[in-house]
Amino acid sequence: MVKVKICGITNLEDALLACELGAHALGFVLYSKSARYIEPKLAAAIVQAIPIFVTTVGVCVNMPIAELNLLCQQLPLSVIQLHGDESPDYCRQVELPCIKAFRVTESFDPAQLQHYPTAAFLLDAYVDANTFGGTGRVFDWRIARDAKRFGRIVLSGGLHAGNVSAAVRLGEPYAVDVSTGVETHPGKKDEKKLRAFFEGIQRL
Repeated sequence: MVKVKICGITNLEDALLACELGAHALGFVLYSKSARYIEPKLAAAIVQAIPIFVTTVGVCVNMPIAELNLLCQQLPLSVIQLHGDESPDYCRQVELPCIKAFRVTESFDPAQLQHYPTAAFLLDAYVDANTFGGTGRVFDWRIARDAKRFGRIVLSGGLHAGNVSAAVRLGEPYAVDVSTGVETHPGKKDEKKLRAFFEGIQRL
């Protein structure tokens, strides 16, 4: 079954509910300009309180590599998600396994993924140069299927209970990532939307 990452976690209640429903991974946005930003100390406290078998992902954007690696040492994270304009060389210097995110435009070429030494790739919808995820927009999910030849693909961008089944069938990803589609507002998850999302996955 496709794996599920619930991103934009900002509180313990939402984290525990996501784990209870079957989330394989939780994402903590450590980018201060995001509406879903969480202080590293609070993220660490939540990570310590959730089941140990759930992967914890720190989402960072264009952070200086020394600062990022210090964060890796200080927080009990499993994976770093790079959601900015990080280069292949930057990825090689990250001290934890990493996921490199790409915002998909009409001219997106999946072949560029082969240059990145990462554990997986996250494909998200492009909105503008200064918007890094959490937009609720979708892209052509068939691009994810084409990109699979270069590694594990995490499908993101505008997913919700009503379209996740179709997205998985068309994109054939390793995992799906959702934030906006299961929220009442940025940073607060909606229990009914979360449950419906997992039900959509279970129907596959």
